[in-house]
Amino acid sequence: MAATPTRDRVKPEQINTTPLRRPEWIKVRAPSGETYQQLHQLMRVKELHTVCEEAMCPNMGECWGSGTATFLMLGDVCTRSCVFCDIKHGKPGPLDWLEPERVAQAVKSMKLKHAVITSVNRDERRDGGAPIFAMVIRRIRELHRGCSIEVLIPDFKGSLEALKIVMEARPEILNHNVETVPRLFKQIQPQDNYAWAAATLSNAKKLDPEVLTKSGIMVGLGEEIDEVKAVMRDQRAWGVDILTIGQYLQPSKKHYPISRYYTLEEFKELKEYGLSIGFKWVESASLVRSSYHAGEQVRALSAVHRKLYGETGV
Repeated sequence: MAATPTRDRVKPEQINTTPLRRPEWIKVRAPSGETYQQLHQLMRVKELHTVCEEAMCPNMGECWGSGTATFLMLGDVCTRSCVFCDIKHGKPGPLDWLEPERVAQAVKSMKLKHAVITSVNRDERRDGGAPIFAMVIRRIRELHRGCSIEVLIPDFKGSLEALKIVMEARPEILNHNVETVPRLFKQIQPQDNYAWAAATLSNAKKLDPEVLTKSGIMVGLGEEIDEVKAVMRDQRAWGVDILTIGQYLQPSKKHYPISRYYTLEEFKELKEYGLSIGFKWVESASLVRSSYHAGEQVRALSAVHRKLYGETGV
């Protein structure tokens, strides 16, 4: 019998009963508007999940309105239990092999300019669900010409074979988030491994140098800013092209507490540092998340997209 999925992440003694006061520069607006309501209804009709909703992304209204959405595939139950994440964890059900078709049809119906495909971890499978990623990339290309595709993949436990399955479908962007600094890895994401993240990103660039690689870091979990810069240097050594840096926001009191809020000046410092060491694009601000301005990144940087669709992408 499958374990009951749960969202509990933090031991009782770690629960933050006196949360930090949110700074005035962090203002999260509830998504609204006719376009948002139409897309929300479409997701329910097609029985799809978006990480925009599951992870309560603060930019959901802005991104959906500009033609970008992030789909959550391989079910909505994760085999890992990262303490920052609001997605349920436990024993997932079987893969839905019709899911790529439904996602591709939704991308077409939404008339998206840029689709981000991510997933829960499926560690019970040797391939980690990689074939589903490849299927949805190819089907979106068949149904909705001109839509750029970014895949935000798990680490597949560092498996080169699983990564090859995804890379052979040639997404415009291959994204894997490191999330935090090595010192905090086992505390924040206990089933993950920094070496797996390194293998995923460096091997992706080796397999296809034209595919943009991307990664993300959360700050405010207890790391020092010099540790963040050290991870940034690692990512550049792995060939990462695009970096996102955002403030960790505690989804609930049951999740890992916020250590501190970074200032606007610190986010600016990290962006300038990232560009100075060779990243092609850096998004660094309080509410930045993985898909933020992702469509703009593709159209400015992607050789794959230009080859497929020309300079305009249409």
